[in-house]
Amino acid sequence: MLYNLLELTRSWLDAHGLYRFVMVLDQITFRAFFGALLSFILVVALGRPVIRWLTAKKIGDQGLTDAAALERAAASKKNTPTMGGLLIAGAIGLTTLLLADLTNRYVQMALITLVWLAALGGVDDWLKLTASSRPGGSRQGLLAWEKLVFQLAIGALVGWFAFSHGDTAAERDLAHVLNIPFQKTYEGAGQATNDSLIFLSRAPYVILMVLMTAGMSNAVNITDGMDGLATGITAAVATGLIAFCLIAGWETAAQWLLMPHVVGSDELAVVAGAMAGACLGFLWWNCSPASVFMGDTGALSLGGLLGYMAVVVRQEFLALLMSGVFLLEIGSVALQVAYFKSTKGKRIFRCAPYHWHLHMGGWTEQKIVARLWIVTIVLVAVAMVMIKVR
Repeated sequence: MLYNLLELTRSWLDAHGLYRFVMVLDQITFRAFFGALLSFILVVALGRPVIRWLTAKKIGDQGLTDAAALERAAASKKNTPTMGGLLIAGAIGLTTLLLADLTNRYVQMALITLVWLAALGGVDDWLKLTASSRPGGSRQGLLAWEKLVFQLAIGALVGWFAFSHGDTAAERDLAHVLNIPFQKTYEGAGQATNDSLIFLSRAPYVILMVLMTAGMSNAVNITDGMDGLATGITAAVATGLIAFCLIAGWETAAQWLLMPHVVGSDELAVVAGAMAGACLGFLWWNCSPASVFMGDTGALSLGGLLGYMAVVVRQEFLALLMSGVFLLEIGSVALQVAYFKSTKGKRIFRCAPYHWHLHMGGWTEQKIVARLWIVTIVLVAVAMVMIKVR
């Protein structure tokens, strides 16, 4: 909004000598990092009244778990307000509306993804939290297939339009290249001359978008089980995505680093910055002992946005590397369920997701969270190094 207002009034401001006071808004790096600061301030400032409102409405965690060994840990969190994802999604949305270029198609689709998945998570949270208050109510949120339908739908929708936003008239559009680790995308001045490059047609591009948005959405949701765990990890991964978005959208930097150049994708750095700031702000209230949980409202939207931006800037592999803890968590659940069914009751882990396996092994919650944060920061650093290792 502010950026678009600047665009509309640029000539008038310049004619009256006022442009110099707002010219900083033309710098995408400023808007990205100022967006992180703004979203942080919004969440911290609005956190207390929102928590108070959620408490008054009795929108609290029920402390429910299927694992008897975890009932004590879950009981200690009972009635802690949840649906705090409203704070995160609201701060990201407002910051993006204020600082990003709203005419940019990638930004528009990011906002649609945010609202869609936050609404889906909100419905799921509401059903969970009101089940016990309804006569005969026993349904614990949306069914898995119901959530999956909407997750797949938004992935297909944004995948279709993200593909079309590239230069579809060109045979070798770098916005559609399959960016394999250690691959040199550029070999000439702004041209993709490497004959070994693989360019995705619409169908595989959309399928990849669906897998990334739905997969990351569920991975963050599964990881969100300990105070500050998913919040801190998402903040670190989003910070790495700021760099990817800035590089992908700046042709000179993309060419120098031999990465795909995706025209207009640098505006997504504002969204990534807003995500990082909102997560850090939420961590102010979500650190142990948590005053509020993000719930599915926050987890689904954060994961979906991470997956969406990774595909747009053609950095799926490095994004997944940075999200290694998320993959570990969702992978542990998949393995546990498959092994349990195939062996008729045996388990690989003491409990899944993996953070509960560690907890039941004697690790304190604070130690688990801190160490998984450290692992994520190291993975983000490795991904940054791999940008140049080609």
